[in-house]
Amino acid sequence: MKLQILDSTLRDGVQGEGISFSVQDKLKIFSALDKFGIDLVEAGNPFSNPKDLEFFKKAGNGTTAKLVAFGSTAHKDVAARDDENLAALLKAGTEYVSVFGKAWDFHVDSILNATLQQNLEMIEDSIAFLRKNGRKVIFDAEHFFDGWKSNPEYAMQVLKTAEKAGACVLCLCDTNGGTFPDDVKKAVKEVKKQTACAVGIHAHNDNGCAAANTIAAYKAGITHIQGTFIGIGERCGNASLATAIANLQLKLGERIVSDKQLSALTDTARYIAEIANIKLATSMPYVGAGAFSHKGGMHADGVAKNPASFEHIPPEKVGNERRYLISEVSGRTAILSAIKRFDSTLDKNSPQTLAITEKLKRLEQQGFQFEAAVASFDMLVLKELGRFKPHFEIDYFKIISSRIENGVAEKATALIKIKVGDSYEITADEGNGPVNAIDKALRKALEVFYPELKAMHLLDYKVRVIGGAGSTAAVTRVIIESTDGDNVWTTVGVSDDIISASVAALSDSLEYMLYISNK
Repeated sequence: MKLQILDSTLRDGVQGEGISFSVQDKLKIFSALDKFGIDLVEAGNPFSNPKDLEFFKKAGNGTTAKLVAFGSTAHKDVAARDDENLAALLKAGTEYVSVFGKAWDFHVDSILNATLQQNLEMIEDSIAFLRKNGRKVIFDAEHFFDGWKSNPEYAMQVLKTAEKAGACVLCLCDTNGGTFPDDVKKAVKEVKKQTACAVGIHAHNDNGCAAANTIAAYKAGITHIQGTFIGIGERCGNASLATAIANLQLKLGERIVSDKQLSALTDTARYIAEIANIKLATSMPYVGAGAFSHKGGMHADGVAKNPASFEHIPPEKVGNERRYLISEVSGRTAILSAIKRFDSTLDKNSPQTLAITEKLKRLEQQGFQFEAAVASFDMLVLKELGRFKPHFEIDYFKIISSRIENGVAEKATALIKIKVGDSYEITADEGNGPVNAIDKALRKALEVFYPELKAMHLLDYKVRVIGGAGSTAAVTRVIIESTDGDNVWTTVGVSDDIISASVAALSDSLEYMLYISNK
C-alpha cells in the first residue's frame, strides 16, 4: 500500500499559538498542498467552527488532495444518528472523515466521565453510522501511546472496535507528545500484529521527537502519516511534514511526490509560513534559511571544495540554496563566494578580497552583523570594488517628538534635507515614533527623484543593544528587512544613537533597491 500523507495544517495547525486563518487563507494553503502532492488535507471541524463549514463548501477536492472533515465520536448518551457533530461531518460532504476517540482509560474515566464500555460503544456506533452514510473513516486513537502504557489491553480493544466498525485507518496519536521512538516502534509493531487495518501515526513535538517518532513508526510498518507542513500546532506543534517527507523520500527511498514537486518543498513551506504570518525557523531542517548555510571558515572551505563535506543532501533537491554567512569567523572562502557574484576574476589572495575581509572584521568589531544583512554586505563590496555610485546623500535631518494626552501615544515629526546630483530636496513628515517619521520623510524626499521607491515597504525592524562604550553609553544595532513586492533584502546600521543607526539601515535599504532596480 502506498504511503498516505495527511496534512492537518488547516485543522491542528490552527490550534498553534498565534495562528488564525481566514477562509481565503485556507483556500490558498489547500491549493498549495494540492499542488505539492499531499494526499489528504484535514481542513477543520465543521461542527465547532462555522468558518470551516464555509470552507468545505467553497473548496471541493483538488487535483491530488482530498479534503477530510474532522470531528469527535458521538457524545455520551447520544446515539450517532442524533449527534450534531456527526451530522456536521456528513454535511461537509467529504469522501473522508476523521473522528477521534479516547484510547487512554484515564481520559475515559476522568475527562469523558464514561465507563470503558460506553467509550467502546460510542466509537463503534459513530464509525458504523459514518460508514453507513458512505464515508471513509480515519479513526484517530487519541492519547494512544499513553493508553498503551497505562492499559495496553484496553488501548488495543479501542483499535479493534474501530476496525470492526469499518475504519479504513487506525491512526495512533501521541497527543501529549511525550513518547520516545523506541516505544513508538514497539507499540506500532504490536498493533500491526493484532489488527489487519492500515495503521497511521500522529505525533506531537512536546519532547522534540515528533519527526523521529514519525520515522520510527514508518520503519515499524505504518502506511499513513499525519502532521502539519511546517510543524505548527498545539503547544510545541506537530510533526513537520516538510521534514518527514524529505526524510522519507531522500533518505529511505519512499516515493511520495515527484522530484519536481519535492523541489518545491522550500517554497511551499515558506508560502504557508507567510500566510500564517509567522517567520519560518532559520534552523528548520531542509527548508529553513539556515539549513544549508555555512559560517565557520573550515566549513565554508570544505563546502567550496566538495559540498558533501558539510551537507547531507544537495539543497536544490528540496528547492533550498547554499549560503555562505558573512562574519569575522567566515574565512576568506565564504567571503570570496559572495565577492565573486560581482567579480569572478578575484581569488582568496586578491588585494580586494583581503581588503574586504579586513574591513569586515573591523566593522563587526564595532557591532555590525552582516550574516543577517546581506544587502549591506553587498553594498560594502560594491563600494570597495569601486562599482557603487550613491544615488543620494543625506545632508541633514532633525526629529521632534512630543507626547500626547497623558503619555499614552507619541507623535514624531522628521525634517530631512537630501542631495541628488546637484539638486536638493527638503521634506518633513509625521509618524508614529521617530523611526517611522524619518522613514516617511526620507522616502517622500527621494520619491521626487525616484518614483519607483513607492513600491518599497518595510517588513521588519529589529533593535539590539550590543555593548557599552562606557557606563552610560551603549552601541545599538538596527536591522531592517524590506521588500519591493518581488525581492526581499536586509540591511544593518550601527551607532551609539538608535536614530542614527536606523537612518543608516534605512539609507542602505533604499540605496539597495535603487541599485537592483537599475542594474
